[in-house]
Amino acid sequence: MTDHATIARNYIELWNERTPSRRREMLSQNWTADARYVDPLMSGDGHEGVDALIAGVQQKFPDFTFKLIGEPNGFGDHVRFSWGLGPDGVDSPIKGTDFAMLKDGRIRSITGFLDQVPGA
Repeated sequence: MTDHATIARNYIELWNERTPSRRREMLSQNWTADARYVDPLMSGDGHEGVDALIAGVQQKFPDFTFKLIGEPNGFGDHVRFSWGLGPDGVDSPIKGTDFAMLKDGRIRSITGFLDQVPGA
């Protein structure tokens, strides 16, 4: 049985990991080699593509961290969870909801939606 909460926690930990070698190790453990990430602003394929996206977000928001909002849920090989991105100790100014499709307990694809983005 898939533990949806663990999948979501590992995903958030990946986006917060600042050490590139550790991040690549986490991708290898928790994502399929042909994994794909897509949201309204960016997309990436495979471990290298996803790693580059994460590094780019970390560069753009160096003092922000991701955190889960609410409880992840899902069924079978599908997981849904919400997250916030912002400085520690305040309500996250950026929020989203992601949908994961799994294969053999590992993330095969993520489709992300941005629920709250500050105005330009």
